[in-house]
Amino acid sequence: MNIEEIREYCIQKKGVTESFPFDETTLVFKVMNKMFCLLGLDDHRVSLKNDPDKNIELRAQFPAIYEGYHLHKQMWNTIELNGTVPSKLMAQMIDESYDLIVASLTKKLKEELKNL
Repeated sequence: MNIEEIREYCIQKKGVTESFPFDETTLVFKVMNKMFCLLGLDDHRVSLKNDPDKNIELRAQFPAIYEGYHLHKQMWNTIELNGTVPSKLMAQMIDESYDLIVASLTKKLKEELKNL
């Protein structure tokens, strides 16, 4: 997946907003105001949250996947968008990141998201 494909994939998810809260080159996707994806427009990297055990497996399998850059190292991966990580896997990792954040929402926010 390239930057535009990732953006399109993220923004179509329910309750997602996009913004530049840190700088003009890091596009952040949030669900109900909680980050699930950071997309580096200048360095062609994406950071996604995932299960710590799965993160270890992914890092061992793909050199382009490593500990989250400026993020919680166990929970977040940073992925170089160099074409070595299959698009299907990228989509799966985006889905898992989104789902982890949704699962962590309060009951009230989950209900709000459901009603969007």
